[in-house]
Amino acid sequence: MGGEIRIVQLGKHLLVELFGCKPEIIDNEKFLEKILVEGLLEAGSKILGKFFYKFQPQGVTGVIAIAESHLTIHTWPEKGYAALDIFTCGSRMDPWKVYKRIIGEIKPNAAKVLELGRGPLTKPKIVEEILVR
Repeated sequence: MGGEIRIVQLGKHLLVELFGCKPEIIDNEKFLEKILVEGLLEAGSKILGKFFYKFQPQGVTGVIAIAESHLTIHTWPEKGYAALDIFTCGSRMDPWKVYKRIIGEIKPNAAKVLELGRGPLTKPKIVEEILVR
């Protein structure tokens, strides 16, 4: 016992940056809600609730609470940039499946992903830094 802490991964947290996004795509609140929900359902997630907000003159924020944790999106259409958080606990749902669905629909020019293992003593790492187009 003696206060020993073991490395335990309780979940995966993807911090995603999308660059070179078409403004009309990442400023479309209904489209973003649709693809995020579809991606979560395809990955086997259980959606508990959702909230999306369209800023004026531009930008969208969306939050989806899932049984496995959450997914969020924040967009800056004027900069062609979107930030995603995909956090899943346990091993039932693969956050990478959701990520691939979302970038397949948004089609950014580039994406950067930082995967955090959540839990005691886990360490972050850049898992994927890709040029999509």
